[in-house]
Amino acid sequence: MSSTSSLFQPIKVGSITLPNRITMSALTRNRAPGTIPSDIMKEYYLQRKDAGLIVTEGTLVVRQGTEWPYAPGLWNQEQVVAWKDITDAIHIAGGHIYAQLWHVGRVAHPDAPEQKLAGTPVYAPSAISARGGKFRHLPGVPGYVTPTAVPDPRVIVEQFRVAAQNAKEAGFDGVELHGANGYVVNQFLDSTSNNRTDDWGGSIENRARFGLEVLKVFVEVFGPDVALKVSPAGGYNDVGMPLEENVATYKYFLEEADKLGLSYITLVRYSPASDPKFDGVARATFHDILETYRPFIKNAKVFANCGVTPEEGEALVSSGKVDAISIGFNFITHPDLVKRVANGKPLNNPPDIEHLQWGRSEKDAHIGYTDYPEATYN
Repeated sequence: MSSTSSLFQPIKVGSITLPNRITMSALTRNRAPGTIPSDIMKEYYLQRKDAGLIVTEGTLVVRQGTEWPYAPGLWNQEQVVAWKDITDAIHIAGGHIYAQLWHVGRVAHPDAPEQKLAGTPVYAPSAISARGGKFRHLPGVPGYVTPTAVPDPRVIVEQFRVAAQNAKEAGFDGVELHGANGYVVNQFLDSTSNNRTDDWGGSIENRARFGLEVLKVFVEVFGPDVALKVSPAGGYNDVGMPLEENVATYKYFLEEADKLGLSYITLVRYSPASDPKFDGVARATFHDILETYRPFIKNAKVFANCGVTPEEGEALVSSGKVDAISIGFNFITHPDLVKRVANGKPLNNPPDIEHLQWGRSEKDAHIGYTDYPEATYN
């Protein structure tokens, strides 16, 4: 693909100008022992520095018993120092990096070591369990359990604020709120996971309040360098509303979020791979995400995510349907993805599925992580 293509035109996103429109999506890789970012993570992100924007793997705002025991966090000073080492390296190499801030809500497990260490219940909007789940690091490989309805959601909003302040101290260019994939923001939005009768549940306005309040505290910290990721089709982690309610909910949420001066909003398209079946029925609410929700976003840049190839991305950007693309899995297997696209090289590295996540010794953390080869260039 020619370097004159629409994907290789610079774009202003918040206060920074990205050199290209191929951004790297958040990708959980499970290589932060003790929740502290590691040296191998710095190598991994540096390999992908040519992305127009790197968005980190989901970074926890508070200690939680997630399915990923080696997910990184941003709630203490040791984590800040470790992330600062990574952001400094990316900036020296000429790259840009956002932290994706993440709270998993009801899809944590009370028996997970990190949740026990936290000494708090598994908090969620309501005491409604998600179906499914697989905690491979726990005896018996249990699934999700019924959470505890958080008495005052402002406690979690404050945890997001602290994490954003820590991200600022750690040198990130901005933050992305993980509002997708059935995690806590999505849980508040969705009427199937939120049956609260206070100011945080019931009406669309009340269900949207949590995510909007988090975005507001992010803007207080980062100004225009705040982003949002949503997956309106649902499915993953047992969320999803009837179509009419779904569209009305996300219309309101996106329009209100867009008034806050965000840098970009990522719209995650429907994915069959992320659509579980319960009692033989697919969970997601299938509809065209870009076609449905793009018109509601007037101010922020719009990124498309989920199965977007560079070829399709070129068409989407050149037609004005989106401003940039967010690539996930292909960035795992191709550290030089942007250079490959610019030089017409195929994305043909086979994935090492066995080592996609990591629960082994630190000696083999690089396997399936930083050992994917670059293409041969003349």
